[in-house]
Amino acid sequence: MTTGSSFHEFEQAGWEEASVVSAYHEHLSTVTAQSVGPLLDAAGVHKGSRVLDVATGPGYVAAAAAQREADAIGIDFSSAQVRMARELHPRVRFEQADAEALPFESDSFDAVVNAYGMCHLPDPDAALREAFRVLKRGGRVAFTVWDTPERTVGLGAVYAAVRAHGSIEVGLPAGPNFFLFSDPEQSARVLRNAGFDSPSCRQVPQVWRIADPDTLFEVLTTGTVRAAAMLRAQSPGAREAIRVALRATVMAYRRGDHFDIPMPAVLATAVKPGL
Repeated sequence: MTTGSSFHEFEQAGWEEASVVSAYHEHLSTVTAQSVGPLLDAAGVHKGSRVLDVATGPGYVAAAAAQREADAIGIDFSSAQVRMARELHPRVRFEQADAEALPFESDSFDAVVNAYGMCHLPDPDAALREAFRVLKRGGRVAFTVWDTPERTVGLGAVYAAVRAHGSIEVGLPAGPNFFLFSDPEQSARVLRNAGFDSPSCRQVPQVWRIADPDTLFEVLTTGTVRAAAMLRAQSPGAREAIRVALRATVMAYRRGDHFDIPMPAVLATAVKPGL
C-alpha cells in the first residue's frame, strides 16, 4: 500500500514544475478566482484581520485579503508556487511551508483560509487541526473544494471518460478522494472533529469559459498533477478516445462563440470556540 508520504512527494514534485504552475495560473485561475470573495466573506476577513492563506498557489486569496487591508500571509508546499505568488503580488508575504505543520504560534490568526487545497493534502484532518491551533478563539476557518463530479463538469467529465475508455487504476500514489469534501456532511464532520463549532456549507456557482472545445483536455494534461499523470498513463488509443469524449462534453455547453463549463465550488466554514 502506498503511504501518505509518497503521495505528498508525488504532489509536491508535480507542483514544482514551472510549466504546470504556469498553465494552472493561465487557465484555471479564471475559475477559482470566482470564489475568492465568498471565501474571504465566510472567514470574516476585513481591514485589520490577520489572515493565513494555506495552499496559496499563485497567491490570489492572500492578495485579495490584502486588498481588504488585512494582514495576509500565504503559504504553499511548492517553491514554484511561492515564487509565482511573490512575482504576482510583491507586497504580500509568501512562504514555503507545510499545511500539516504550520510554522506559526498558536492563537495568532483571525482567519485561516484554504482554496482548493484540501484534496492535495495527504492528511487534511491534520491540516484542519493545525488551522484550529493557530486561530484565535472566535476565529474562523473557511475552505473551498470542487463540487461533486456530476456538477463540476470540467473535472467529472475526465474521470467518466477515463472509466469509459481507459483505466483509473494506473499505479498513482494513493491520496485522499478528490471529491471527499464535496459532501457537505463530510466537510461538517471533519471540521467538528478538528474542534470547530457551527460548521456550514454552501455551493458557489462558477463557470469556466473557454473558446476551443479541446482546451479542457489540454489544460488537464498540462496544468494539473493527479489528472495529468492519470491521462499520461493511458494507452495512446485510450488517450485519444478520452480527448474525443471530452470534446463532445464541452460542445454541449456552447454559448455563441464560446463554451461555458459548469465548475461550482463547495464553500465550508466554521468557528473556533470562544472564551
